[in-house]
Amino acid sequence: MELLIIRHGDPDYTIDSLTEKGWREAEYLSEKLAKMEIKEFYVSPMGRAKDTASCTLKKVGREATVCPWLREFSVQIQRPDVSEKEMIAWDWLPQDWTKEPAFYDCDSWWKVPVFRQAKVKEEYDWVTENFDRLLAEHGYVREENCYRVKKENKDKLAFFCHFGLGCVLLSHLFHVSPMVLWHHFVAAPSSVTTVVTEERREGIAQFRMRSYGDVSHLYVHREESAFAARFCETYSSFDERHD
Repeated sequence: MELLIIRHGDPDYTIDSLTEKGWREAEYLSEKLAKMEIKEFYVSPMGRAKDTASCTLKKVGREATVCPWLREFSVQIQRPDVSEKEMIAWDWLPQDWTKEPAFYDCDSWWKVPVFRQAKVKEEYDWVTENFDRLLAEHGYVREENCYRVKKENKDKLAFFCHFGLGCVLLSHLFHVSPMVLWHHFVAAPSSVTTVVTEERREGIAQFRMRSYGDVSHLYVHREESAFAARFCETYSSFDERHD
């Protein structure tokens, strides 16, 4: 089985939709996805993800299943350096989160007091339990950190979602801390991450990443990838986002 984890196009967060560039990205993405034999489409209930999916769905004459658990992973916390307001749970300064050893541990990252207080693990479990339920419906049942193959297949499933949420799905498949993915990986808008099963012994499968954050559909049209999800490459880059 093959999973396509797709980030929405360049976002206009003020209206939960896409910028003009984002709509172009979604159209270029649709040209790529329309050539694939995708069995099922799943989409976040948020506007920017649904709008991104709409271009592909229209082109192939299909509909997507809206999954509430595919919404952006947006649990709020009081970040150590910002006490006056709540911030998204996984958006920390490098000099703060890297000092906490638990954040690197796949079984302890959520035990940090500020995460416990915000019930971050409960949200994580809600997402991953629903994800596993869907995979089981398609023939792959999670047992510990592998998947028992109930019905082998080469189906392609497409998930239109968000950067933070995509990292949650990958962290669950690979049994690693999502903090490491949230801070050391970046998926550009409209990018496609592909993971595929490997079944080296009959009946036991694991997922392996084949590509991360692919934006080749943009470069074919000489469209630069958007900057969203990134911060300034150098501090003197005043035209790029600092915080």
